[in-house]
Amino acid sequence: MNIMPASPGCLAGIRVLDLTQFEAGTSCTEALAWMGADIAKVENPKGGEAGRTGFGDAYYFMMYNANKRSITVNLKSDRGLALVKEMVKKADIFAENFAPGAVERLGLGYDVVSAINPAIIYAQVKGFGDGSPYEKGLAFDPIAQAAGGAMSITGERDGRPIKPGPTIGDTGTGMLLAFSIVSALFDRTRSGKGRRLQVAMQDSVMHYSRGMFITQARTGAAAPRRRPSDNPPGGIYPCKPGGPNDYVYLLTSRANPEHWPRLLKLIGREDLISDKRYETPDARLQHEGDVDEIVSNWTRQHTKHEAMAQLSAVGVPVGAVLDSMELTNEPSFRERGILQTMKHGERTMTMPTWPVRFDGVPTEVRPAPLLGQHTSEVLGDWLGLDADAVAGLRRDGIV
Repeated sequence: MNIMPASPGCLAGIRVLDLTQFEAGTSCTEALAWMGADIAKVENPKGGEAGRTGFGDAYYFMMYNANKRSITVNLKSDRGLALVKEMVKKADIFAENFAPGAVERLGLGYDVVSAINPAIIYAQVKGFGDGSPYEKGLAFDPIAQAAGGAMSITGERDGRPIKPGPTIGDTGTGMLLAFSIVSALFDRTRSGKGRRLQVAMQDSVMHYSRGMFITQARTGAAAPRRRPSDNPPGGIYPCKPGGPNDYVYLLTSRANPEHWPRLLKLIGREDLISDKRYETPDARLQHEGDVDEIVSNWTRQHTKHEAMAQLSAVGVPVGAVLDSMELTNEPSFRERGILQTMKHGERTMTMPTWPVRFDGVPTEVRPAPLLGQHTSEVLGDWLGLDADAVAGLRRDGIV
């Protein structure tokens, strides 16, 4: 399968003035970049965005800033601020996720930016929403996952809460904002008006965790950490050789009563198909421990890949617990263009691209920019500044 990744070009011609940092905001603008928007990432000339070096190396920055262009501007100088305000006139989107009040102190709050360009989409990520008792509080992904409910429903029922591994507080928030930006752009074609978009990380995590409110509505109590299966077997089962990720997750559904007999036939326990102890979902709930042991006795005899292949083949929903290296080494992801490798200076890194394929083609991953790599290019494209003008700005320490 030879697939040539390419930008879908859906947002070609859309200009984004990107003042984001770390992950929540950068994930949002990276998604827009993958759709073809021109992202001008504005960075401090002295070191750049904190995510470049705040985690000890460039890999963190590389993951969340693919397909963007970097421009360095000293926003604490009057001329630097004036330069960015000129860029505001040309921008379709202004995005930021600084600490509460920081963008206003820079002189680029919504009132200022929208007065310069009333058609702009002004998009902000904050930790906590306006009106929250914690609206001035700082937040990172784990903070949002704690305060948004995700940790309360993750982990063993009688154990401590656990932070889910995926960064739904960061990247998850960015995806909600990216969708909202595109929706606002679509609406602008009809109204001609810009919008102010604000999303709180706490609110976003609560959105992603909204299934817990179903349990609460049914029971009248807070959703527990481990939601019990309503149709055992369902859960994580051990496989050989017993390594830290040698498990499969399988699920049987009340919506399809054939899952259970299919499983029994595969594992050689047809004798249990008509057994009254296990014949119905409610009966299996009463004997859930026994059901789990029956399944585990079979899964322990197989690797997770063998178990997944065999269970899937007979129509039982199942997934092997795959780690990052196993996913990287699975050739089909590269063949399909879902995993791609970028080069950033002397570093290389394999990363997932945007998972939605447009007309069967995945989106191309282009390298995250080096600091200030595109300053001259962007100022020429956006503001028409020639090489001499940019050189003068460099001499004066503005860019």
